[in-house]
Amino acid sequence: MRSWRRSEAGFLARAYAWLVVTFRWFVVLGWAVGAVAAAVWLPATIPNADLGGFAPPNSRAIATETASAKAFGFPVLSRTLLVQRDPHGLSEAAQRRVVERAVAVTKGEERDVGDIAAVIPVVNTVGVFPSSSEVGTTALSFVFTKPHTTFGDEVAAAQRFGRVHVNQADDHLVGVTGTVPAQVAQSKILYGRLLLLECATLAVVIGIVALKFRSLIAPFVALLTAAVSYFLAVRVTNYVGGFVRGGVPDELKPLVLALVLGIVTDYAIFFLSSMRTGLDDGADRLTAAKNSAAQTGRIVLVAGLAVAAGSAAMLVAHSGFFRAFGPVLSLSVLVSVVVSVTLLPALLAIFGRALFWPSRPRKARRISVARGAARVLTVRVVAFVLGATCVVGLAVLGADAGRLRLGVSFVAALPSDNPAHEAATAAAAGFAPGIVAPTEVLLQGPAVGNDPVKLTRLARELQGQPGVAGVVSPSALPDEVVRGALVSRTGDAARFLVILDHDPLGPRAISDLERLSATMPSLLQRAGLGGAQHGVAGDTAVAGELVAATNADLRRIAIAVLAVNLLLLMVFLRAVVAPVLLLGCSLLALAASLGCLTLLFQDRLGHEGVAFYVPFAASVLLLSLGSDYNIYGVGHVWTRARHTTLRKAIAERVPETSGAITAAGITLAASFGMLALVPLRQFRELAFVMALGVLIDALVVRSVLVPALLSVLGGLSAWPRRLRGAEGGSAPAGAPSTATGPGT
Repeated sequence: MRSWRRSEAGFLARAYAWLVVTFRWFVVLGWAVGAVAAAVWLPATIPNADLGGFAPPNSRAIATETASAKAFGFPVLSRTLLVQRDPHGLSEAAQRRVVERAVAVTKGEERDVGDIAAVIPVVNTVGVFPSSSEVGTTALSFVFTKPHTTFGDEVAAAQRFGRVHVNQADDHLVGVTGTVPAQVAQSKILYGRLLLLECATLAVVIGIVALKFRSLIAPFVALLTAAVSYFLAVRVTNYVGGFVRGGVPDELKPLVLALVLGIVTDYAIFFLSSMRTGLDDGADRLTAAKNSAAQTGRIVLVAGLAVAAGSAAMLVAHSGFFRAFGPVLSLSVLVSVVVSVTLLPALLAIFGRALFWPSRPRKARRISVARGAARVLTVRVVAFVLGATCVVGLAVLGADAGRLRLGVSFVAALPSDNPAHEAATAAAAGFAPGIVAPTEVLLQGPAVGNDPVKLTRLARELQGQPGVAGVVSPSALPDEVVRGALVSRTGDAARFLVILDHDPLGPRAISDLERLSATMPSLLQRAGLGGAQHGVAGDTAVAGELVAATNADLRRIAIAVLAVNLLLLMVFLRAVVAPVLLLGCSLLALAASLGCLTLLFQDRLGHEGVAFYVPFAASVLLLSLGSDYNIYGVGHVWTRARHTTLRKAIAERVPETSGAITAAGITLAASFGMLALVPLRQFRELAFVMALGVLIDALVVRSVLVPALLSVLGGLSAWPRRLRGAEGGSAPAGAPSTATGPGT
């Protein structure tokens, strides 16, 4: 008999099962009331975050920018700009109006400018940008807004300024761009696709569950549980997100959607598979529901805690960006687990056999064939060959993971037909890619700005550095503009604008700026300014600090996630060797996924790198979700091995659990794959690596590699524990035992 035997569940598991089945109608009513209460009292939205809000603590780039604004009385860096461009050359009148408009705004003579406080004009004429790719074709108006202006209002003001004041035929206005307009554009795209993403993900959930169980009712149960979990998870995390310093990244919203709908559907498949097994073995509706809850509920609980604890490990990060990830993802998972282990068993008890209508009970022949294949897998020679093949294959794919480069995607991540992307492309064509986000070099020291010869010498040194396309220096502008703008009126500070020749937030520009920062002391010495203090500011500098913090946090959090998952596996399985082995397999699968991400996006598609948080989030989630499948699959094998040999336990339980793990893996992979519907580069990177990682884990690691390695190691995998079945080797299949199973 293949039912989940009563002897395989402890007292607490049986008590929990009795409660949720007996009070099933109260459980359903309770969650309905909870959803209504959440809709009334918990917030529907949360404050969003920006790049600066998640800069590392004590950011030198932000400190330099603050010092510059204090020394000069105003900042020189703007994150929003209007672009005018005519490839055949802007007319002299159009170029003159660019400057006249800027002067009028700064003097307060231009009306209807909204929140705009000042405008700085830049035209690619001879002398200002010696390295400009063109001359007289492109004009930029860098916009500065009043304090406390929101990103949305800043972009709206710049767009209105363009419509009202840059509207003559020969102005050739392309649009508004910069890191702020790019972030606003990304948010609009994200929210515009969120409904489609939700509907598509739910449709995938319904389709996969319907195909798995050949039923019309089972998908409804999975859908209802997933919908309740997602709604409550969003409201709870919105409430908590209000206490997160700097806000919560927009990127978390679709990630929470994919994670919650994916794992809840996984848990639904686990419960439904167990329920169907009990019904096929002749149990009545309530008995089958209790057995399913007792056996699967504890496994889902521990598996969910593994995912939640792994996500919570992000709290050890120094970067605020990742500290925001931790509580939001962890709470989302915890809410999903609580809903799943209560609402699902209650619905199983209510619907009973109707869950699987119109399908008929399964024939034992299918299981017999699967068990036959599993017995072959447990032959040590076969297991060794298959295990070695999987290890070598995953290692080969993972070899390229070390070449992964990290950057920050704003403008480059937008679709090519987005107005902000088009304007940035036009600006780069007239100047250089880095013009969209220039880098500021600040010098401070007694009379540092009073020697134009030395400042000119430093400008030439900066211009000659690798990756530098141009430099705006005091010597490049008229004296009446320089004094007060690039040289402080006291002469104790001077600043340069450095234009990089790559995407200013990409890996190459970040690397170029790091090299420039490292060589600054020697450049100052050669220019005769060795006594001056220097600093670097701008979005490239902030992005570099963020990437560096990410690399440091990744190591720190990887240790925390591995330790948490190892501890949970050791407690649940009551062993040491098997948990270490299982985590090793998860690491192989993760490395293979990141290696394929490198091969596709960097080598095949030619991207400079990937968004800095993509490998970070993928690492945490894939390791935690791997433990999720470990607990479900190996937990059943471990429990059965208390009554028979490990080889027989693998042969019996792998066919019964691998189908559920495969269906769950496909569902979760499809859920993450739906992120590709958001036409932003970072979401397609995340969709690819998560979907591939889950499929590798479910189809290769848990279905082939783990059973093969357990078969090769035999009873040694349970060390220091000895499995009861390994002692006698011939215990009757249904023999009861007073021993408790893992996790009971």
